[in-house]
Amino acid sequence: MNIRRLSTKISSFDADLKALLAFETAQDDGVDAVVANILKDVKVRGDAAVLEYTNRFDKTKATDLADLEIKQVELNAALDGLQANSRAALQAASARIKNYHEKQVSSSWSYTEADGTMLGQKITALDRVGLYVPGGKAAYPSSVLMNAIPAKVAGVGELIMVVPTPNGERNQLVLAAAAIAGVDRVFCIGGAQAVGALAYGTETIPQVDKITGPGNAYVAAAKRRVFGVVGIDMVAGPSEILVICDGKTDPDWIAMDLFSQAEHDELAQAILLSPDATFLDAVEKSMQKLLETLPRKAIVNTSITNRGALIHVKSLDEAIEISNYIAPEHLELSVENPLEMSIKIKHAGAIFMGRDTCEALGDYCAGPNHVLPTSRTARFSSPLGVYDFQKRTSLIMASPEGAQVLGRVASTLAHGEGLQAHAKSAEYRLK
Repeated sequence: MNIRRLSTKISSFDADLKALLAFETAQDDGVDAVVANILKDVKVRGDAAVLEYTNRFDKTKATDLADLEIKQVELNAALDGLQANSRAALQAASARIKNYHEKQVSSSWSYTEADGTMLGQKITALDRVGLYVPGGKAAYPSSVLMNAIPAKVAGVGELIMVVPTPNGERNQLVLAAAAIAGVDRVFCIGGAQAVGALAYGTETIPQVDKITGPGNAYVAAAKRRVFGVVGIDMVAGPSEILVICDGKTDPDWIAMDLFSQAEHDELAQAILLSPDATFLDAVEKSMQKLLETLPRKAIVNTSITNRGALIHVKSLDEAIEISNYIAPEHLELSVENPLEMSIKIKHAGAIFMGRDTCEALGDYCAGPNHVLPTSRTARFSSPLGVYDFQKRTSLIMASPEGAQVLGRVASTLAHGEGLQAHAKSAEYRLK
């Protein structure tokens, strides 16, 4: 395994850092063309198209889309059939995630002005949401919990989950998580055809208002294309971790923290910043040693070699500046006073503070959502939360007196914009 070493003392550092962070976010034209055709087909043929693509890509032999719906009794059976420790872990994670997200619930509000005009904001939940859960090589019950629980806490009326089941294999942990989280309906479909079915609706699958959840390049391209017909959470890039360490944490811990994101896929990114060059040497040595212990070492090796870095900085303050530029998905502050340092962090999806707080805790059970902005989008976007499943409606009720004041202001501005009907509409109310 080879990991690049960078230093802020070298004049080319800024260029080197930009090259390290560079990731081609533009969609592949070939993938987009395939997705466009699938979505068009699903929009026109509905169930028949979804069934055809599912049988082709997942190697299933279903004759009716209704046969690919998993009933609640099977979800409950999956939960009941789990080993005690697995069930307890899912339930503990679910409880913590629910407790955290309940703190995010917003309430409607209003106020009345002196002349009797009432203004306010009404908060309402989305009616129906689609949850995409990856299947195939890996199954993610944690994704079910992180997407479904805040939706339910928000008050979403119906939650429809889609999950591909290659060769008809159904992951029991995923189904059990759906039972715990209160998912209403589950369909064994995936890919662009599943996104299309949720976005447009078919004879069997109702149209949703928003689609959340991660997927492969085809799923991401499909979500881009249906945005506007429905809402989406985000188009996520590869997973990222940035660790700032003062050099006093066990290097094995830091090495494995970096690996925890590198093992997601070959495009994942793991970066360590430290003012202690000797510590960087120790972490690199730990990485070489620990890599051989991992079942996914080939993926980790590719990720670390192509997109990883150990960066020597002049100080922790400089590390903070670099972190704010990178705006990482996951940021670990493995330092003496992490709370104090966190005040200076402006851009990060989630901040993990202290030597005992590994990023993996956030992935599964700490409570905050693990659906986070990637590829520097933490500069302007936020983690998935209850607010993503609620919408805000403005409330305006002018009193007769208030209409006199507001009407004159509106009339003047409307004439200034050349919109006479707007102006006259307000003027009609004037006494």
